[in-house]
Amino acid sequence: MNLPAWISKVRGRGARRRSPDAEIRLQVLNTTRQTQLATSLEVADQGAKRSKGLLGRKGLAPGEGLWILPCEAVHTFGMQFPIDLVYLDRRHRIRKVRSNVPPWRMSACLSAHSVIELAAGVIQETRTAPGDLLDFSPAAPSVAGPNSASLD
Repeated sequence: MNLPAWISKVRGRGARRRSPDAEIRLQVLNTTRQTQLATSLEVADQGAKRSKGLLGRKGLAPGEGLWILPCEAVHTFGMQFPIDLVYLDRRHRIRKVRSNVPPWRMSACLSAHSVIELAAGVIQETRTAPGDLLDFSPAAPSVAGPNSASLD
């Protein structure tokens, strides 16, 4: 899937395999425009997670998103909110963008290898466009996540 080497380590290739419930979170930077698209991008690269996508969620918080791979088409049937779509080739170059896609729609890019689903408005705010190059890196650990210690 041509992902950075550190993702292979997180996935646990080799002796140990990553559990299907394990989450990979990334940051994504549009290097062409020097803008941040997401600070907490969830990776959906396995069966159930890819199939479910964003279904069942009420929205995306600022900085959140979902990277579905491989993927060249998505639908928003049953979703409760609009999203932005960024279609990527294998080299993480943007092939196509769709802004503010409402529920009950379909979108495809047959030359894409993967798609990033973001909160509606991110594409416009970051001026993201076809031809831009994206860079992925591990997301910073959550400051107040479910496993964080209380500071009483």
